[in-house]
Amino acid sequence: MINRTLMPVASLAGAALLLAGCAGAPERKSEAAGADGSVPVELTNCDHDVVVPSAPKRVVTLNQGATEVVLALGLGDRLAGTAYLDDTVSDRWSEEYEQVPVLADEYPTHEAVLEAEPDLVYASYASAFDEGVAGDRTALADSGTASYLSPFGCPEEDQRPTPTFDAVWQELDDVAALLGDPASSRKVVADQQETLDAVEEAAVGKGLTALWYDSGDKTPLVGGGQSGPQLILDAVGARNMFADIQRGWGEASWEDVLEVDPDVIVLADASWSSAAEKRAYLEKDPVLSELTAVQEGAFVTVAYSEATPGVRMVDGAVSVAEQLAALRLEK
Repeated sequence: MINRTLMPVASLAGAALLLAGCAGAPERKSEAAGADGSVPVELTNCDHDVVVPSAPKRVVTLNQGATEVVLALGLGDRLAGTAYLDDTVSDRWSEEYEQVPVLADEYPTHEAVLEAEPDLVYASYASAFDEGVAGDRTALADSGTASYLSPFGCPEEDQRPTPTFDAVWQELDDVAALLGDPASSRKVVADQQETLDAVEEAAVGKGLTALWYDSGDKTPLVGGGQSGPQLILDAVGARNMFADIQRGWGEASWEDVLEVDPDVIVLADASWSSAAEKRAYLEKDPVLSELTAVQEGAFVTVAYSEATPGVRMVDGAVSVAEQLAALRLEK
């Protein structure tokens, strides 16, 4: 890639959104019985049978990813409680989010969840349904409370889908069906598909090798080949130097990073490990500071919530594309 500017990416993404306003949603088939808006709605989720006899009016979300899905679908008025932010809720939904009761900074207790009187409890990670938190999903169902877990967070690896944008959109379709408003996901999916197409067409990262640095210092945790980071790097045309790690995230070695000397370093920005902290570590270390990307300031920052499979992952692809274009890296 040689001397690309920000304008083509921004223009393509903007044009895509305008087109999406009049485009029909891609043909998708929800796995949920009742996806036409009828009730009851039934689906199998992480080998757990979910039955919703009528559209839930009170939903508790236990992770930021789940919260933002409901907000993106335009169904925030259903939220009876929320918890556990990874970073900052998108500006698009921040005002609405401020109206939702926060049950806990991290996971609420089982009692706090039940006090919110939810019809449906929705989480991004299996840990949300541990004893002492929302509680066992079967026990919740026996008490009349349905639950849904992001397929990417299923407790068993063989229950999880291969990370793809289509799999993300399938989750949106299923949540929309569970909430009795299957049409709510269609425009969201159509908009995101158009925007992703524009990012892929621009391919501003073509020819670049990237390190996706999540956290850790002595041993870095990096984005692997089965992850949101991989999907985003594929979308912008860049090569993930740790694509051979067949997990979403994995431990790597600084020796390998030094050997490859990536063109750009993507810094995940999370509440527990900020991008600023990681950049400071790289710039201060006497060896890692010699990396070409560190010397040239070739850093890209991505919010953690835009790098995990979820409703903001297309935003992550747009952000990475725009930042790469602004860096004007030459290959």
